[in-house]
Amino acid sequence: MRAFLRHTFRMDLLTTPTTMPTSRMWRNYALGWLAYMLLLAVVLRLADPSTHAYNWRGLIPMLWIVPQAAVLALHWPLTGWMERRQVPFKVRCLIHVVGAPAYAGLSYGLPGLIYGWTQPLSFYVWPVLYSMMGYGVIATTFHMIRANAARRRQEVAMQQAHALLVASELNALRSKLNPHFLFNTLHSIIALTRKNPNAAETALFQFSDMLRYVLDTEKTGSDHVTLNDELRFVRDYLELEGLRLGTRLKVDWDLDDAASSHVLPALSLQPLVENSIKHAFNPHSRPGRLLIRTRLDPRTGTLVLSVGDDGPGADLGHVRASNGLGLRTVERRLQLEYGTTDTLAIDTAPGAGFVVTMAIPLAANDKEFT
Repeated sequence: MRAFLRHTFRMDLLTTPTTMPTSRMWRNYALGWLAYMLLLAVVLRLADPSTHAYNWRGLIPMLWIVPQAAVLALHWPLTGWMERRQVPFKVRCLIHVVGAPAYAGLSYGLPGLIYGWTQPLSFYVWPVLYSMMGYGVIATTFHMIRANAARRRQEVAMQQAHALLVASELNALRSKLNPHFLFNTLHSIIALTRKNPNAAETALFQFSDMLRYVLDTEKTGSDHVTLNDELRFVRDYLELEGLRLGTRLKVDWDLDDAASSHVLPALSLQPLVENSIKHAFNPHSRPGRLLIRTRLDPRTGTLVLSVGDDGPGADLGHVRASNGLGLRTVERRLQLEYGTTDTLAIDTAPGAGFVVTMAIPLAANDKEFT
C-alpha cells in the first residue's frame, strides 16, 4: 500500500493540471479530509450531547470516523491508478459495486460486531444506504475530476501539436518565399546589367539593403515587422525595378498614416507588388500604373492593404489554378497566422487590371509584436 501511494503521488505530479507543488497539493488534500472528520465529530457530538468525553464507549463512533474518512480519501489515488492502467469502464464499475457495500460494512457492521449492536438491525438500513451513497458520490466526483483533467490535457496537447504544425509550415513557406524573392530580384539585376551597367551597380547596393531586411527577420526569429518597415522595403524594391523599367512604371501611393505602426508578416506586401510587376509590366512595353493603398478599417478591426495595377488582368479561375508561388504562399501564410480563409481577396478579369487586397486582424498581431 505504501509503495502504491508513493507511486500515485509521483504520477499525480505529472498528470494533475495545476501549478501547485505536489507536496502542497497533498497537504491541502489531507487537511481537507481532516476538516471533514472534525465536522463529522462535531455533528455526532451535537446529535448525542449525553456522550461524555471520559466515556470511551461514547468516543467509539467519533474515533471510527478516522478509518471511514481514510477509505474515502483513498479514492483519489485509486482513480489515478485506474486512469494510468486504463482500467475498462466495466471493471471500474465492478470495483465500486463491491467497494460501496464493503465501505458500508466497515462503517457500521464491523463496529457493531466488535462492540455489540445497540440498535435493531433494521435501524442500520438507512445509514448503510447513506454510506453507500456517500461512497458513490465521492467515487463519481473523483472520476469526473480525473476525466476532466485528462480532457484538458488532451486539448492542450492538441493545441501544442497544432501550434508546432503551424510554425513548421510557416517556416517552410518563408523558406520558399525568401529564395523566390532573391531569385527574381537577381534576375532583374542581371537583365539590367545588359542594358545599363551603372544602374545595375546602383541596384546591387539597393539589393544589399533589401537582403539585410530579409536576413534580419530570420535572425530575430520573428517575421513580424511594422507596416512602415514593409513599405520602406517595397519602396526599395520599386526603385530597383524602376531602374530597369524606367518611365514605364508609375506608382501611386494612398497611405493611411495611422496604420504605419501596425504590424504584419514580413514579405507579405512585396510579393503582391512583384506579381503586378511580373504580369502587368514585364511582358509589355507600354507604361502602366501601380496603386498601393493602406488603411485601417475600424468596422472590422483590420489593417487593409491593396496592390492594384491597370494591366491586362486575368481570368480569376486561371489565377486560382495557377502554380505561381508568390500569391499562394502569402495567402497560406495569412491563413495559418490568423486562422481565417478570407484574409486575401483577388479582383481581376481579362482587360480589367489586377487588384489583390489583404485584411490583417489588428489586435492579435499587434499584441504579439509588442
